[in-house]
Amino acid sequence: MSRREEQLKDEGSRSQVVLAGAIAGLVSRFCVAPLDVIKIRLQLQSHSLSDPLSHHGLQGPIYKGTFNTLKAILRQEGITALWKGNIPAELLYIAYGAIQFTTYRSTTQLLHQLPPSYRLPNTAEAFVSGAASGTLATTCTYPLDLLRTRFAAQGVDRVYSGLLFSVREIAANEGFRGFFQGLSAGVGQIVPYMGLFFTFYETLRLSLGHLDLPFGSRDAAAGIAASVAAKTAVFPLDTVRKRLQVQGPTRVRYVHRNIPQYAGGVTSTLRAIIQREGRRGLYRGLTVSLLKAAPTSAVTMWTYERALNVMKTLETTIEEE
Repeated sequence: MSRREEQLKDEGSRSQVVLAGAIAGLVSRFCVAPLDVIKIRLQLQSHSLSDPLSHHGLQGPIYKGTFNTLKAILRQEGITALWKGNIPAELLYIAYGAIQFTTYRSTTQLLHQLPPSYRLPNTAEAFVSGAASGTLATTCTYPLDLLRTRFAAQGVDRVYSGLLFSVREIAANEGFRGFFQGLSAGVGQIVPYMGLFFTFYETLRLSLGHLDLPFGSRDAAAGIAASVAAKTAVFPLDTVRKRLQVQGPTRVRYVHRNIPQYAGGVTSTLRAIIQREGRRGLYRGLTVSLLKAAPTSAVTMWTYERALNVMKTLETTIEEE
């Protein structure tokens, strides 16, 4: 049996993968929620002085840097504001993690069943599996992602009073399509991101395999490095996605009351941001995004591997009794 076949055999059952992915998503989301709120606030902030007045009657940016944004949110809204949108986000991370890891495992096994002459190299296999898992998970969970963004963008004046209320309001005022605003940017971002992430992750994890690192930190280290590299490459599309997600009748009611209106799709939004704010406008919040991406991926992959190992150990113990 080849090394790759041994790895596939040792990846657990489908139900174990689903549960481990869900647990990984739940734990990682709670840990990085404050960084996510800060990132969204910075991404939605327009930096053009020609924009209309924003929050508190200010013209131009109201947040300057990660730590200043953190202090401003704590001062104006309290510590609980750092977990705004946490309910849809937790549901998002649970569902996303379960779909992502299940699809990745299934796609990898499917590709491995190809005749030897048609098999892809391990890195290409990881890229295809990662891209497929990211696309399906993003599409299936996108409404939750949109709700997470809108709740995180709320200031003291609440736009939506609760999760069910927000669903009813969007359905009534924006229709079914309202839940999928910016989906093309999301898929356009996640395909290269997840493909690159899993390619880097699998390569680094195997490269570090000879190192005896404590507490499973090999998986965490590989996850951090892979996430930082992949996130930086696709960040402009993430900014476009966030800007498009808050379009609609509630656009001027968030913390940033001067969020520009984007009438077109991804390409026209990219051009509009560059024209108004320069290329730097596409990278607002990149620093905090990298700060968030590293622990998110580290916690996700570490938790996933540990949870999967625990379930496999329990299964073996039960079978032996």
